[in-house]
Amino acid sequence: MKIRLHQFLSKCGVFSSKNDVKNAIWSGDIEVNGSIMKDMKFEFNPNKKVVTFRGETLILPSSDVYFLMNKPAGVICSRLNFQEKDLGKKSIYEIFRGKVSSRVYESLITVGRLDEDTTGLLLVTTDGKLVEKITNPENHISKKYLVETELEITEEEISKIKNGVNVVVSENNYVEKYISRPANITLDDQNIAILTISEGKKRQIRRMFSSLGNYVVSIHRLAIGDMQLSKYDIKLGEFKEITLDEIKNSIFE
Repeated sequence: MKIRLHQFLSKCGVFSSKNDVKNAIWSGDIEVNGSIMKDMKFEFNPNKKVVTFRGETLILPSSDVYFLMNKPAGVICSRLNFQEKDLGKKSIYEIFRGKVSSRVYESLITVGRLDEDTTGLLLVTTDGKLVEKITNPENHISKKYLVETELEITEEEISKIKNGVNVVVSENNYVEKYISRPANITLDDQNIAILTISEGKKRQIRRMFSSLGNYVVSIHRLAIGDMQLSKYDIKLGEFKEITLDEIKNSIFE
């Protein structure tokens, strides 16, 4: 059965994001049967051709696995590069080391990312197609969070969040402006909200509140779709294997 190159690379588990896949292809680091391949849509049979990344042979997992994690604070949702190691950063992947086979470990990818200090529900899998389906903004998969802010959350802030917040991001001489999609928000306390959004831009929740003059103290993800972390007996830093049907029934139905 044939598969496109970018799909193969996403499934093999070496790359933590679609951008990493694109960069590897465009930079000439991917070879198919010994020839550099820069066509993302190149179709081939992985049983008949050998794909390498910087000389390392890449293979697809024999079967996909699915894990639900209660992510702790202080870990990032990507594999560590040299700079991050020098800074003493920790990765969620290290939580799996020694607890799953080396082949599964090397193939794991997160379904989207949570900030380093954000805790809660995180799906981790070897299934690149599932990652794409859940993280694709066109599918409008909802995510529910418990958000604590520094200041009291006002009625004006609630109204703006429900209707869309004007967010301006300025980083390294790059400016991005967008209006967040209308979100559902209810108060659990004066400065604690249950927030449900259907998009996942980088540090979006923190930037939404910051744009309103309030600042986020902590974020804990409660659910993706109807998959609720509270239904699983998992402590912070722990994970458990679940089935694809559990994910499909909770998120897509």
